[in-house]
Amino acid sequence: MSVPPLPTRLVSLADVPVLADLVRVNRAFMAPYEPPRSEEYFTEAGQRALVRGLLTQYAQDRTLPHVVLDEQGAVVGRITLNDIVRGPFQSCSLGYWVAESAGGRGLATAAVRHVTQLAFEELGLHRVQAGTLVDNVRSQRVLEKCGFTRFGLAERYLRIAGRWQDHVLFQLLNPVED
Repeated sequence: MSVPPLPTRLVSLADVPVLADLVRVNRAFMAPYEPPRSEEYFTEAGQRALVRGLLTQYAQDRTLPHVVLDEQGAVVGRITLNDIVRGPFQSCSLGYWVAESAGGRGLATAAVRHVTQLAFEELGLHRVQAGTLVDNVRSQRVLEKCGFTRFGLAERYLRIAGRWQDHVLFQLLNPVED
């Protein structure tokens, strides 16, 4: 009996060529959900700088940057626990994306479940927060399937697609804490 592959793993510099290709191919698909990006972002050099920065923050316990994997273990996106705050807060923010060609197969849901499990069981966090654009129903369904609950609306929360946009806020609390 074979063990199914994990839905995510830590990002590495070896992932840079694939990530650069994914962001280029999915540029128009992701544009409505992303902040404005420089042209360099869509290059291998841009992705290498991004991954290096994420791995530096990972070494400082400030982020957990993973890639999303498909059923065969191929990289199809990224998922990151950002802005890890320790002390009495013990919380972070979740961000993720999956290539258009990989959508609708449950990969984002599996990735969110896996990374939130790591957040609670390995990192000892209390809370994971995520925000979605108000009209991003697909991402909201992913979060709800993973047990996140809505807790608010943040007006003009992030500059996405060139303008300040409202976001629905979600949270998931560590289920095994006292």
